[in-house]
Amino acid sequence: MTQGPIPTELIKSLPKTDLHVHLDGSLRPATVLDLAGAQGVDIPVKDLDGLERLIDSAMGGLPNYLRVFDTILKVLQTREALERTAFELAETAHNENIRYVEVRFSPSLHEEKGLSSTEIVDAVLRGLKAAGEKYGILSGVILCGIRTISPEESLRLARIAVSYKGRGVVGFDLAGEEKDYPAKDHIDAFHTILNNNVNCTVHAGEGFGAPSIAQAIHYCGAHRVGHGTRLIEDDGLLQYVKDHRIPLEICLSSNVHTGATDTIEAHPFKTYFDLKLRVTLNTDNRLISRTDMTQELDLASRHFALSIYDLRKILINGFKSAFLPHDEKVALLHRAIDEMDRLFSDYFPDTYTPYRTFL
Repeated sequence: MTQGPIPTELIKSLPKTDLHVHLDGSLRPATVLDLAGAQGVDIPVKDLDGLERLIDSAMGGLPNYLRVFDTILKVLQTREALERTAFELAETAHNENIRYVEVRFSPSLHEEKGLSSTEIVDAVLRGLKAAGEKYGILSGVILCGIRTISPEESLRLARIAVSYKGRGVVGFDLAGEEKDYPAKDHIDAFHTILNNNVNCTVHAGEGFGAPSIAQAIHYCGAHRVGHGTRLIEDDGLLQYVKDHRIPLEICLSSNVHTGATDTIEAHPFKTYFDLKLRVTLNTDNRLISRTDMTQELDLASRHFALSIYDLRKILINGFKSAFLPHDEKVALLHRAIDEMDRLFSDYFPDTYTPYRTFL
């Protein structure tokens, strides 16, 4: 069928997921300044222009990108701040018709003012629950170990994730700088997670090559891979990921900003999609990458000339890859497909033909 660019307003209206989004990288700009003022916290920016300049300094490599979090985390050390930012993130997601969002963060980074890990997790869960009650958006929390913090701390966080199983925490992750900080050092945390039948994902192939992805899968048992940008460097591992339907949590804008890829066009996303890997699109850090899910899908659509059927498949991949119980996931997926097909048919009444899909 003949088709030009997919209208942005259609992309915004389609049901979506966001499976890879960091709480501390996704505050509203005004909220950063508001929290700093309300708490009397000294941060190196005083207005929105200053915050924009700080964000500009994050571009050009993962270490630069991660340093911006040092400023933002200063305002995320109270229960009220964590609850508010979790609510606002879910509210913002709802406003672009995200039906399910998985919010990830590390409690270790929010303890500077004496909050316990459980107080931190409870505050985030309260914010997400309030948004769910108000807007109907579904959500889950992924707790993150940090590669540059000790494996013992990752194990402690893994045990907390297990204790919250069935109470809002849906998975465990390992984030942070990859080079010189191998995932296999944190293997005890992942053994704890897997032995308690909890989902896990690992940041890998963003700041280091395909061997990092291999560790995430073969040592840590990752059910999904965060980013996976450099999977393309290892044909055998790529085939394994494809064969085992291991989803890739791809974040296009962020991958350019961290230097994982030079440009959107150079990103291997479309290669992965054409090879039928289970690719998903996600925001990563809405504030620092100045993005949202509509923009990420629009970027993919325009730069890779996606058809509406391609876009439909990518959206379906997101729902299929959610860390939800199977029956809940199937029900959510079927509702989303019905809504997608109605919207596509409305926009392309003479050419769009729905097709069946399978888990």
